Amino acid sequence: MAQNKSDNGQWEIVITPKANVLAFDWGELWRYRDMFVLFVLRAFRVAYKQTILGPLWFLITPVLSVIVYVAVFGGIANIPTDGIPPALFYLLGISLWGYFASCLSSTSNSFVTNADIYGKVYFPRVIMPLVSVTVNLLSFSIQLAIFFAFYIYYVATGTELVIHWQVVLFPVYIMILALFAVGVGMIVSSFTTKYRDLQIVFSKVITLWVYITPVIYPMSMVTNDKLHLAMSLNPVTPVIEAAKYSLLGAGEFSWGWLAYSLAMTLAVLFVGVIIFNKVQKSFMDTV
Repeated sequence: MAQNKSDNGQWEIVITPKANVLAFDWGELWRYRDMFVLFVLRAFRVAYKQTILGPLWFLITPVLSVIVYVAVFGGIANIPTDGIPPALFYLLGISLWGYFASCLSSTSNSFVTNADIYGKVYFPRVIMPLVSVTVNLLSFSIQLAIFFAFYIYYVATGTELVIHWQVVLFPVYIMILALFAVGVGMIVSSFTTKYRDLQIVFSKVITLWVYITPVIYPMSMVTNDKLHLAMSLNPVTPVIEAAKYSLLGAGEFSWGWLAYSLAMTLAVLFVGVIIFNKVQKSFMDTV
């Protein structure tokens, strides 16, 4: 927010911390849309600056991951994929989980990573988590294009794949993953300004989180009712399962569990915004 002086030398705009942690100025966020775009372009360029292949890593990373997953989990461990071609099964799961994990990781480091910028210029701090979501969405879109290329190939070669009408909800699935990642990331980022150890701990949590989410295996493998329930309580699980059901005809789709994921997402996001707004008032004194 710029500070302007009127003709009589008085400040017309004064930047002060918000007294109400629930307050959120959407109009201010819109006024800083140009800065948002610049940050997105900056983050996209910096991510692959001084690399030989550049943005091609968006293509190479998921393809390499699929090859490893197919070889290890499909070929060696013989983990089933509910009759779906392993490449499609793993590629969809990897793309969805990768988007969620990337948003979560970048948002959880928001305060610490951008401390220098925060200390030099004023702008709505929530822009940085939104930048992370947008940049990761660009890479996710490229990976999703790879998935559809494989999809078309398998259909053209005679593989029977079922698409359910719930595919129209796919943008909702992505929205839930993004908002849940932002909510959790805001909470973690707020605490890591004072306790840096949490960055290390949370990075391990993200690494382990994937194993309690049906990314490399189908939920049909989980036959123990208590374990199945426990895994379903992971808000990411119903979303990924719904996406598999919608696009591949496998997986589990439940309106109840999807509503649970959405409710948990909104609750976590609400708490995250409150804590984020509270911490941003004085985080420069502790970061």
